[in-house]
Amino acid sequence: MSDAFYRTVRFLGRHVFWLSGSPVVIGAERVPATGPCIIAATHQSPYDVAVLIAHHRRLLDFVSIVEVFRNPLVAWFYGSLNAFPLDRSRPDAKTVRIILDRLGRGRTVVMFPEGGLRRGLDSAIHSRRIQPGIGRIALLADAPIVPCVLIGTDAYSKFASWLPLRRTRYGVMLGPPLAPTGSPEGLEARLVDSFVALHQDLSRMMARTLGPLDGRAHHR
Repeated sequence: MSDAFYRTVRFLGRHVFWLSGSPVVIGAERVPATGPCIIAATHQSPYDVAVLIAHHRRLLDFVSIVEVFRNPLVAWFYGSLNAFPLDRSRPDAKTVRIILDRLGRGRTVVMFPEGGLRRGLDSAIHSRRIQPGIGRIALLADAPIVPCVLIGTDAYSKFASWLPLRRTRYGVMLGPPLAPTGSPEGLEARLVDSFVALHQDLSRMMARTLGPLDGRAHHR
């Protein structure tokens, strides 16, 4: 792990998003200041990772997909940011042990329980489906889950969105931490309910603050 490299990238990245973006960020203070924590986030674009890094004070350890790490340059960069791969094609006990180790050290681990990029009707917001496992991990680590919804980060797939004063629109909203109690399935059901409620609240907040977001325009 390289916390120094992470802090450098975060410092530089924050300025990029500050110059180019017009975000609505709500609930970042809900992430506990210390102790183990899982941030469970929806995942609509590769830029979700950069946005989460830019808007969180705590160091975040990301669970990524093994396919990304097959590119040596990307593997080096992600690894230097304290990310590590998960093989979704089979039970990955090694990665589970890494997650539990990081949480055991009091770190914050970001997981995308949808199991990959999910947009529109495929997202947990509409399908109400996530990959099983995050509930069991939270219970084993006795770590709260902070639900997080992101909207509009796919706008950064366009080069123009990165330009200064472009005012690219996106939103991040975190909900109250879910205590690691009950069954894994029950905890995961509570997480999905939080995703749906947060998405509704964030959509309303973005419309009120930035104007209607119709899914086509991401700038104002």
